[in-house]
Amino acid sequence: MREDVESLDISDVTANWVNAEVLARQIEERIKALADLSDTPLFFGRLDYLHAPGADQAEGAEGERFYIGRRHVHDAGGDPMVIDWRAPVSQPFYRASKKDPMDVGLRRRFGYTGGDLTAYEDEHLSDPAETARTSKLLQQEIERPRVGPMRDIVATIQPEQDEIVRSGLGGTVCVQGGPGTGKTAVGLHRVAYLLYAHRERLARTGTLVIGPNKSFLHYIEQVLPALGELTVRQATVDDLVAHVEVRGADDAAAAVVKGDARMAQVLRRAVYGQVTMPTEPVVVVRGSRRWRVAAYELEDIVRELLDRGLRYGAAREALPQRIAHAVLVQMERSGEAPDDRVQDAVARDSAVKAAVKAVWPAVDPARLVLRLLTDADFLAEHAEGVLTEEERKTILWAKPVRSVKSAKWSAADAVLIDETADLVDRTSSLGHVVLDEAQDLSPMQYRAVGRRCTTGSATVLGDLAQGTTPWATRSWAEALDHLGKSDAVVEELTAGFRVPTDVITYASRLLEHIAPGLTPVASVRENPGSFEVRAVGGDAEVIAAVRDSLRQEGSIGLIAADARVAALAEALGEAGIGHLDPGEETTPDTRLTLVPASLAKGLEYDYVVLDEPQAVVDGEPDERTGLRRLYVALTRAVSGLIVTHAAPLPAALG
Repeated sequence: MREDVESLDISDVTANWVNAEVLARQIEERIKALADLSDTPLFFGRLDYLHAPGADQAEGAEGERFYIGRRHVHDAGGDPMVIDWRAPVSQPFYRASKKDPMDVGLRRRFGYTGGDLTAYEDEHLSDPAETARTSKLLQQEIERPRVGPMRDIVATIQPEQDEIVRSGLGGTVCVQGGPGTGKTAVGLHRVAYLLYAHRERLARTGTLVIGPNKSFLHYIEQVLPALGELTVRQATVDDLVAHVEVRGADDAAAAVVKGDARMAQVLRRAVYGQVTMPTEPVVVVRGSRRWRVAAYELEDIVRELLDRGLRYGAAREALPQRIAHAVLVQMERSGEAPDDRVQDAVARDSAVKAAVKAVWPAVDPARLVLRLLTDADFLAEHAEGVLTEEERKTILWAKPVRSVKSAKWSAADAVLIDETADLVDRTSSLGHVVLDEAQDLSPMQYRAVGRRCTTGSATVLGDLAQGTTPWATRSWAEALDHLGKSDAVVEELTAGFRVPTDVITYASRLLEHIAPGLTPVASVRENPGSFEVRAVGGDAEVIAAVRDSLRQEGSIGLIAADARVAALAEALGEAGIGHLDPGEETTPDTRLTLVPASLAKGLEYDYVVLDEPQAVVDGEPDERTGLRRLYVALTRAVSGLIVTHAAPLPAALG
């Protein structure tokens, strides 16, 4: 298939060089999408239908056989050999069961090692004599060691995951899922499915995956390309709102106030507070005639534009045309017959321009936010009745700033500027947005994301128990309201495929302290995994635990409180053990990653050594946030966890 595309001759089918460039680019993208993956098979399953799909079963139509794979594959004649996992005919591979066989006589799973077919396993779903059983190949694929970036899960998608993956483009879905339930994979595979089912629409409107940090995005960046999808943009929230360079940081109290949804009201007041009612008429001179628009008429025009709720910038652009229209009405009454060219000329008249500048001045979003944060009187005027005096003091900058460029903006400030920019000019909307680790966003950050999908839909992924910011959301209903998607469907995933039973059971002791009411994750893995808590006397014994883990196959993560990372890096160096930073790809030679607890979210390793749990808790501004950070760190292991501690363990662990 790739060679067919490479051999295409487009020299006689393009009208000009622009067409040729566009077509050449499309061919290049198609070739990339058809790249071979040496350790990834083209098919992983087979379905034998009792009857041809879509045929009248009463007529006894013969069944059909389909091979299911990551990509659609056809032979030299164009006939399908492998059916894309997203096609409707592939759905029973994930949904069919003994209770509901979906007209499938046989489901076959194939096992691979390094790209070579090594095993297969059959289920005769319509045979009453055969009992339902757990697939060993499915278990092996779930428990396969993880080296390198995140991989797709098309061979192991479970029925409850498949329902979310195949949900329609029109609605927003929120997935609450504990550690190891596959919520990130579900979100990415939903994007792949939507691109398959609505390719033309999403090609026009665009798709975006939003992650918590660059390390996380690097970890997941190969999943969609492996499924042939190369057009999905990936970014963090900070990337989306990068109107200014972020060089500063807020303390927790200031960040909470700046992230509060009430700031949107303050900003709206400040923006539209720039409009002043006219007190002087506008006089337009054309030839020997003078046309006068009275101040009260101008005021009516301004009030009408304000009442219509237009964006500030759109209303400002409309104002000179409305004034010009008032002049044209006078011209027509006097017997003239002006046309659109005359109206445009009047709108460009210097007197009209001067009136617009005085009544509806241009607003620079960054300058306006800077004034709010540095001018106590200006902030008090527009935050009256919205923010308390104490809250206003919390966000005011202590020192004056000369200009927008010299200001040390924080990440929260950039979000305020983005909100202001949207009040001035509407933010472009995408067709679909995936928001991962959503529980950590502030209300204002939710609004920033929501602006990117006002006319599209979203997939929101997160775990309330893993909220590790002071402004972490308290409920999905509240979060979805800020996102502008209050009608979203909330789904909960509780079956754990990644974290071993013993590990998730230990970590779940924290749930009653950090997220009471959430259903604990129940591991469905047959292998309980290895789990050990070691009291140690110093860093040397932590390094010994790392050496023990390195004797196992797969990736290793040494997770520690941020303040402990430097000391552990030095200890690893003295021991001659090489290590990587989060986001760097593991290799067979270097399988250890030293992970600050603040960056552990969303990452996974076959074996984890967690250093000093109490230090992880103490590294956060309050105990609840610290315990949530610890919960995240405890649940990064796929096969085994060693907890090392010199100080006493947190009481919440029992």
